[in-house]
Amino acid sequence: MSVALVTGSAGLIGSEAARHFAKLGLQVVGIDNDMRKYFFGEDGSTAWSLVRLTSELGDAYTHYDVDIRDREMLQKIFERYGSDISLVIHTAAQPSHDWAAKEPFTDFDVNAVGTVNMLEFTRQHCPEAAFIFTSTNKVYGDTPNRLPLVEQETRWEIDPSHPFADGITEEMSIDGSLHSIFGVSKVAADVAVQEYGRYFGMKTACFRGGTLTGPAHSAAELHGFLAYLMRCVMEGRTYNLYGYKGKMVRDAIHSHDVLTAFEAFFRAPRSGEVYNLGGGRFSNCSHIEAFAIAQEITGHEAQINYVEQARIGDHQWYISDMGRFSRHYPDWRMTYDVPAILREIYEANVGKWTHQ
Repeated sequence: MSVALVTGSAGLIGSEAARHFAKLGLQVVGIDNDMRKYFFGEDGSTAWSLVRLTSELGDAYTHYDVDIRDREMLQKIFERYGSDISLVIHTAAQPSHDWAAKEPFTDFDVNAVGTVNMLEFTRQHCPEAAFIFTSTNKVYGDTPNRLPLVEQETRWEIDPSHPFADGITEEMSIDGSLHSIFGVSKVAADVAVQEYGRYFGMKTACFRGGTLTGPAHSAAELHGFLAYLMRCVMEGRTYNLYGYKGKMVRDAIHSHDVLTAFEAFFRAPRSGEVYNLGGGRFSNCSHIEAFAIAQEITGHEAQINYVEQARIGDHQWYISDMGRFSRHYPDWRMTYDVPAILREIYEANVGKWTHQ
C-alpha cells in the first residue's frame, strides 16, 4: 500500500490533491480540522468540501480531524502508516496576511511550527517520501513593488526590458523587504523545508504560489481572490477593492495544473528545491480585468467599493516565471487561463451563489 498524506485535505489544493492521487491508486490519508472556519467564519469553512470528498473517494480516503500543532496526534498517525507513506503534501496553513496580524502566535504556530512538525515526523517515519510544501510568493515580501512598473489602461505592467519581463524568478531576494506577519511565518516554513532537503537529504520542494484557485475554493474576503470576486458578482455583494486603482496584477493557476506539477515532482523528486508556482504569462489579470470577465460571464454588474489605501505588503504586480520547474519537468503543461478559471468557478457555483 502506497499512502499519500495530505494536510489541509478539505481545502482547495488539499482536496484536489486527495482526488488526484486517489485516482492514481494511492491510499489517501487526510488531516484537516477546519481551521479556516476559525480564520474566516462560515464563508471560509471547508466542512462542505470534506463531505463531498469522503462521499466521492469512499474507502480510498481516511480522514483525521487533527490540528497540525498537535504533535502527539501527528505522531500516532505517522506511526500507524510508517514507511507506507510515499508522499506528503503539506497544504494546511493560515493563509491570510491580514488575519495574521491579529493573532501572530496562532499564525506562526500553524504555519512555521506546524511545518516543522510535519517535516520531523516525515524524517522519523518515512524519510524516502516526497515532501511537497505549498509555500507562497509572500516570501519575497514587498520587493516586487520595487520593480519598474508602467501604468496602462487596465493594469500595471513591468518595463519590457527588465529581466523579469517574463515573470519573477526564484532569484529574487527574500531579504530587506516588508513581508507581513504571514510572510514571516511562511518564510520560516519555506526555509525549514529547504533545509530538511539539504541537511537530511530528504526529497523536499517548496512551491511558492500566488493565486492558486479553482471551483473547490471556499471563497472568503481575505482569501481566494478570483473565487471571492466571482462570488461577489454572482451574489450582488459589494467587493472592497484596495488601492493601486484596481490595476494590480496577479497570475492565477488552476488547482488541476497545480496537481499535475505536484505529480511530476512525486514521480521524479529532488532535494531542497524551490519553485515559483503561478499562471505566468499564460494566465494573469488585473482586478479590473477580472471584474470585466466576471461581468461578461454572469451578466451582472459588479458592486465595487474602492478603498484608496492598498493593503500592507500587497503586491502591485506579480507574475511568476516557472522556467526552473519547466526545465526540471519539461513534459508539464498549463491548461487553464483566467477566463477558463472564472467560467468554471461560475458553473460550479451557479446553483449556490445566486444574485440578490
